[in-house]
Parts: sequence; structure tokens; C-alpha cells
Amino acid sequence: MTPVTIVPTLFEYEFSDAVDPEMIVSKALAEQLFLFFRSHKLFNWIDSHNGCEARADAVCVLLDEWKIPNYKGWVFSGKFLKNHVGGLKQNWNYHVAPMLPVKEAGSIIYYMLDPASANNLQRIEDWAANVTEYAHSYYMIKEPQWYIFPGKKITRRNWHLRNRQNRKWMIQGIAGINGLGAKGKAELCFNKGRIKNTFKLFEQLKKNKSFKDFTGMH
Repeated sequence: MTPVTIVPTLFEYEFSDAVDPEMIVSKALAEQLFLFFRSHKLFNWIDSHNGCEARADAVCVLLDEWKIPNYKGWVFSGKFLKNHVGGLKQNWNYHVAPMLPVKEAGSIIYYMLDPASANNLQRIEDWAANVTEYAHSYYMIKEPQWYIFPGKKITRRNWHLRNRQNRKWMIQGIAGINGLGAKGKAELCFNKGRIKNTFKLFEQLKKNKSFKDFTGMH
């Protein structure tokens, strides 16, 4: 009898956004970006239970500033998204990270920039499989300006866009504070200096010119 192979994760086409095949980056740029963000002091990739959407949005905002094409890759547990079997590691309901469209061997490969889950770039399907505890999970590609999904039924276009409020949440998140929780709200009162310094460092990073020689390689 031929053994049955269970695929841990499936692509969720219904909720994914269209991608532009002309907007690509080189593998060299993708690898340099991974190393840059993995080692930068602004980002705490070790905190596995706080801030993935804040980190993802911060990186994508910076990539936008640097004129580097990017998306976000999202993965959901089957239990959370479709109310049936399927779970992620760390008891996550979902995980999100920046994604880079890379031209490689004549094809476009979607690589995840996620030092929280690996020490190197991962193809989106491998990334989703690696954070899946048991089948099935569902992964999708979204445009970077979508900050978070709604609390209730998810569709392709009903996500929340970046705005002034979730920009505050993003800065708080990369400062290590979840401002939506009771503990986080208390921490906001005692860590105003940390949040101010995080905002200052983030704004300075927008002006970074390290990758200007690569932007013509799209």
C-alpha cells in the first residue's frame, strides 16, 4: 500500500491578493535584507508571543520607504480560520511576516523574511509548513498596507488598512509592548521613554541608504 502523505499547509487563494509579476527583487538583495533585519537592534525576533503583526508592518513600511517591492505572508490555523482541525506551533492562531518576491531561475519565488522562525529566508510554503503543528494550516499573500484582519469573518478585502491608530500599535509592538492588553496598557504608562526612542529610531531607519545600490535590480 502506498503511504499517504498529509500536506501540513494549503494555499488560501480565496483570501490572497494579486501580485505584480513585474515587481521583483534579486536573491542577493533578499539575503542582505534578511541579515540586516535579523541583526538590527530595533527588532526583537525572540519574543514569540508578541508583536508579529507590528514587526511585519514595520519592516514593510521601511521597504516601502526604500522602494523595495514587498508583501506580507500570513498563515492561520485551520481551527481559527475555518473552525476545523489544524493548529500552529506556539499555540498561535496566526502568524505574519514580510515577504519578498524574488526572481530566481526564471521564476518568481516568494521568500519570507522572518528571523522569528528561521535563520534564513524560507519559501512561503516551507515557512507556513514549519510553523504548523498539525494539519491543516492555510497561508495567503496580502498587500503590505493591510495591517490586521477583522475580528469576525475574514474576506479578501475587509482587512484593516494602516492608519494613525495601528501605526501607534506598530511602534508599541516593536518596543515590546502590546498596548491592547491590560498588562500592555499599564506598561504604556511606565515606558513612554522607550516608546519615544523606538519611534525616533524607526524614523531614522526610514532614511537608511544601505540598499540604494540594489533598488535598480527589481
